[in-house]
This record gives sequence, structure tokens and C-alpha cells, in this order.
Amino acid sequence: MLKNNPFNRLFFKLLLGFWLCSSLIIALVSLLPLLQQSHDRSPLPPSLEQVLKNIAERIQQQPQLLEGKSLQRLHRSRNRDGSRNHGPMRVYLTDGEGQVLNTQRVSREFRRFQLMAEEADQPISHQFRDEFIFGPYSFEVNDKAYQLFGRLPDSHPRPWFLFFADNKLLTAGLAILLSGLLCGLLAWYLGKPLRSLKHSANALARGDLSSRVDAATASRRDEMGQLAQAFNGMADAVQTMINNQQRLMGDISHELRTPLTRLQLALALGRKKGQQSEELERIGYEALQLEALISELLTLSRVSLASHENKIELELAESLSQVLDDAEFEAEQQGKLLQIDIPEALQLPLHPKTLSRAIENLLRNAICYANSQITISAVQAGKHILITVEDDGPGIDPKELEAIFKPFYRPDTARDRKSGGWGLGLAITQAAITLHQGSIVAENLIGPTGKRQGLKLSISLPVNEAS
Repeated sequence: MLKNNPFNRLFFKLLLGFWLCSSLIIALVSLLPLLQQSHDRSPLPPSLEQVLKNIAERIQQQPQLLEGKSLQRLHRSRNRDGSRNHGPMRVYLTDGEGQVLNTQRVSREFRRFQLMAEEADQPISHQFRDEFIFGPYSFEVNDKAYQLFGRLPDSHPRPWFLFFADNKLLTAGLAILLSGLLCGLLAWYLGKPLRSLKHSANALARGDLSSRVDAATASRRDEMGQLAQAFNGMADAVQTMINNQQRLMGDISHELRTPLTRLQLALALGRKKGQQSEELERIGYEALQLEALISELLTLSRVSLASHENKIELELAESLSQVLDDAEFEAEQQGKLLQIDIPEALQLPLHPKTLSRAIENLLRNAICYANSQITISAVQAGKHILITVEDDGPGIDPKELEAIFKPFYRPDTARDRKSGGWGLGLAITQAAITLHQGSIVAENLIGPTGKRQGLKLSISLPVNEAS
């Protein structure tokens, strides 16, 4: 199977990627001198060989040209043969040991050409940057060996890539840049699935149980693809387990309502028949408490399982209008002041009933524990809307700020059920905020003396649908 192919392993992809990258750079840099040599060097053209031959024959016919000023004038000989029309041709005459006889001004390029010709062991021509040198043509005069070389000032266009052969530092810099670019592309190719996996893991950690690694990453044939498939399998199992747990809690709460209804009916019949006692009153009170608890559990279950429902684009103030009116009335009845600062322009996709229930729970808690004042405000910050609920109550022990959102957790053990409830209100709030891909944080408000003087709950909701 392809999945077991060792070349699909990430190790081989890393090895081949970096090896090919470095090999490509080394090959390109190494080939430049060879390309330059193959382009600039070529066999001696017959026309230029004929020029050197003509000069050699003239020297053989006039041996006196090898003496005195005539030898120097030979160096400044012009090209009268019409083979190339690039200006005056310089002639270099050397003896059998390679010493130049007709001039003392010998360029470095000519010395290099002598070595090239000696290595080639045949007449050649070579194009340097600003001159064209060719030769040698060997001949004898008075049983002495001589060689003729020709030089023409010539600067014909060269291929663009040979520019790098003449600029070593620039070539090295470009090689490093190209190597970094290729390695960057390789790192991006290898890092892309990791970023996708990180994004999905963060979304899952925030409570988005539907988050999965994209199909492109999961379909890879290397360890990245296997890891993505394993992550998706784990996410499926976690989602199924949590949904089953929440559904079970909802089913149990729903089933408990049947015997509870019968109990309340029996109590009603007993009261109708005039059967009044302290025990029956206690049973009636506990039945009401049990009904309220079951209602809270059903609400928590519905909120947790409502992720498949579509959100509605609404104004925040309009969606919370009824909840705010009720909270304002309740605060007024308790002699407390509720300040509301929610601009009407704030708009976001939401589940109206779920978010209203979450804000209602926060306001009820704030009204319950505030001394005199409660504040709810909202503001848009970038791509999120921040909602804060503050009160001037006693606050909460800092060690319990994160635990208050757990189901059935009540921070103050001295509270009874009448004042502290069952610890489900904030759990329902957190489930509702998680359903909106948001977050909620609790912190104490600290006064000038360093003592707690209230509690602040901050909610962050995304303005746009999560991708």
C-alpha cells in the first residue's frame, strides 16, 4: 500500500528537500565557470589562423623583423587582412620558452591565455571581458622556434548568467538568498499542516467540538496526514462522548419529570381533601426545588446540544431588550440601580434565546449580591464585541474565579439553596458563550485599599461567523 511506502515518510521528505535544495545551489554555482569556459573558449577560427600565418610567413621572409625597432613595430601591427573589423590587432611573438619578445607590456589576460593554450595543446581563441586573444601559430626562423598570438580589442555581448561568474561576492549572496527562499518554501510546505492542526486543536479546546483538520492535510500520505487523521478521530470520539453525556443528562432530567408530576398531583389531591401537615408542606417545597433543578438541567443540556442551529444576525440591544427590562425592574424592587450602556449599532450573529438566558443569569447573580449598583455595558473591539457585567458586591475568592463556571459549583459553602441555587446558572452561561465561539472571564474589582469591592464578568463574542 502507498501508506507504507517509506518515501512517504516525513523523514525522507525532509532529507530529500534539503538535499535537493543544497545540491541545486552547489550545482548552479559550480556550473558557472564551466559555462563561462565553454562560451568564451573555442577552437582557433581558420580566418584568424590565416592572419597569424601571413605574419609568420612575412617574418620568415624578412628575418630582420626580429631585430631592434622592427620587432617593436611588429607588436603594433594592424589587421590588414580584413578578417575582423574591431580595430588594431596586437601581435605577440614568443620564443620557445614562452617569453614575449616584441613588448614588455603584457596583460594578465594574455598570461592566462598562454596557460590555457598550453593546456589545450592546440590553437584556440578566448573572449575575455574587453579583449579577444587567439593563437598560437608555431613557426621556425633560423632553426629557432617561435609562436605568434593575436589580440583584438573586442567586447561582444555575453549571456546574462556569465555576469555572476565575474562577480563572486554577488553570486555568493544570491546563492544564499536562493537557498533561503527554497528552504523557506519547504518549511512553509511542512509547516502548513501543523498550522492547520494547531488551529483545529485551539478551536476544540475553546469548545468548538465540530472543529476538524482540513481534508487536504488529512489526505497527505506522510506522518502529518496520519496525525491529522488521528486528531480527527479523537475529535469525533470526544464530540460523540460529550454529546452522549449531555443527551443522557437531558434524558434523565426529562424522565424525572414524570414521577415528579405524579408526586405534585398526589400532593394537590391531598391538600384538596384537607390533609395539611408540616411533612406535606416540606414535601411540596422539595418537589418545587426538584422541578426547578430539572428545568435548569434541561436548559443546560439544550444549550450544550444547540450547536447545529443556525445563528441569526441581530442587534445586541434588541436581542436583550426583554432581559434588560426584567432585570431593571427586579433591581428597582430590591432598591438597587442597574446602569445599561449597550449601543444600538452593535450587531452580531447569535442564538437569541441562548444568549438572553446567559445574560439573564449574570444579571440575576449581580443583582442578588450587589450592594447598590450593577452595570452592564458592551463595546466593539476589532472583530469582537465585549460585554461586561459589574456589581459592587463582596466578590469571590480569587482561587475560585475559574471554578464558578463548573456545574453544581457554589463558591460560598455557607450559602443555602435559596440564596446560592444549584451552581448551574454560570455553567449554563458558559455553555451559551461557548456555543457562540466566545469566552467568559471572571475577575474581582479591587478598591483603593486593596480589598475586593465587586465582581466583573467579561464576555467576548466574535462579530463574524467562525470559519
